[in-house]
Amino acid sequence: MQADSPHALIREMLETPGILRRFDSTQIAGWADAMTGKRLLVTGEGSSRIFPAKNLIARALQTGHPLHISSEGARQAAEYDLRGFNVLAGSNSGRTRELIALCEKLQAGKIDCYAVTANGGSPLTALATDSRILTCGAEKAVAASKSVVEHALVYQSLLGGHEWRHQAQAAEYCGIVLAQTLAPALLDAVAAAPVIYFSGRNNGVAEELTLKANEIARRKSDYLEGTYALHGIEEVMRQDEVIILIDPFAAEIEKYQKVLEQGTGIRIIAVSAQETPFDTIRIPTLDGFDAYFQLLAGWNILVSVGLACGVDIDKPERVRKVGNAV
Repeated sequence: MQADSPHALIREMLETPGILRRFDSTQIAGWADAMTGKRLLVTGEGSSRIFPAKNLIARALQTGHPLHISSEGARQAAEYDLRGFNVLAGSNSGRTRELIALCEKLQAGKIDCYAVTANGGSPLTALATDSRILTCGAEKAVAASKSVVEHALVYQSLLGGHEWRHQAQAAEYCGIVLAQTLAPALLDAVAAAPVIYFSGRNNGVAEELTLKANEIARRKSDYLEGTYALHGIEEVMRQDEVIILIDPFAAEIEKYQKVLEQGTGIRIIAVSAQETPFDTIRIPTLDGFDAYFQLLAGWNILVSVGLACGVDIDKPERVRKVGNAV
């Protein structure tokens, strides 16, 4: 990716290392104190929830943090009994209809709701117990990118943790990942695939990239959580499709080879800090930030494929984002 790109999406993605470098990991320390003793539900829609919420949950479980966290879309969350919960609500626009309806219900029930948005003075901030405004600035591209990362950083900072000592190093690594030049043969395979599968942990990375494959590369895609790719879907996979493994489980590598590579003939690409038997996009590793490197590596693939296919990566034909009138 080039900083002087004419594409707003690429320029916004390239702002991500600076956003991480400048991020204040202490800004919601007071929220963490207020949430002690209650469960936390993280809600929102689309990219404002997928990676930010699921990365938070995964990180809390990895580190043994005592905060009990779950996540759900706003419509479904509105069906739950949320007494005894705090709610963490995310929306770039601050006007997402489903989320506003939920927050109105929370306010009526006197349930604390903490909001993260890019727009101060929005309906969401008016309904929230407290709110934080993202510093990344407006996104001109329809596909959310830099806001997704800052949103996730805000959520992850709830947990505290030692990883913030390495924030500057993590920012440097993000820049390295975005600057990687990918092998033409690899990009050709992804560009030619009618379907792109993403497989990986339930930490939001593979799922968010599945969404971004639709918006950026304009390819049909599917998210295969964990080892779902090894449990039946091989029956309908085709040789001209591609599966991208995000940080594959080392203990499952041999099975991926046997069931998918040999069994279906599908092209397998891995995004990993470790070498694998497949075409591998190597990325750095740094405790607490690996998921961000994985996400950015996926962005690099999808942007490269979109451009190779002549896609206008800033302006999809049908997709719209609340607050973005393109």
